[in-house]
Amino acid sequence: MKIRTVFAGLLAAFLVSACDWVGAGGLNSFDYNLRGTWVSNDPGIYSGTVVIDYNTITITGYSENQTPLLGDDNKRPFRNFVKGIPLKGYSDSADGKIFIEKNGILQEGIPYTYWENSSLLTKTKLLTLTFGGRDEILQPK
Repeated sequence: MKIRTVFAGLLAAFLVSACDWVGAGGLNSFDYNLRGTWVSNDPGIYSGTVVIDYNTITITGYSENQTPLLGDDNKRPFRNFVKGIPLKGYSDSADGKIFIEKNGILQEGIPYTYWENSSLLTKTKLLTLTFGGRDEILQPK
């Protein structure tokens, strides 16, 4: 009986860690596929780097001076977030949104799409985030 109890406990611990379940609904971390360092796929308009860890996101670049002449600043990625320091956040793949805290308050979710394309020679990963109706495409660094 003790062996069964120990086995059940170890199995539960494994499932919790393997599935990144932390708290209700497992919504306290970023999806595994999103983790890593991402850079702008087309830095012609905006450029920056996004580092996604387990439960933090660090944004560099995407500064105010990147808004194009006569451009719409509402479309600038991560325009209202502090740059250069890890911010708490998580992703909800069911809703397809990334949530980031700002001053301790969870901000409106940023829509995202992640996809992979594999062939015999290459494997492409892309992450698309939508800001003000404009898609920002990121690729792994």
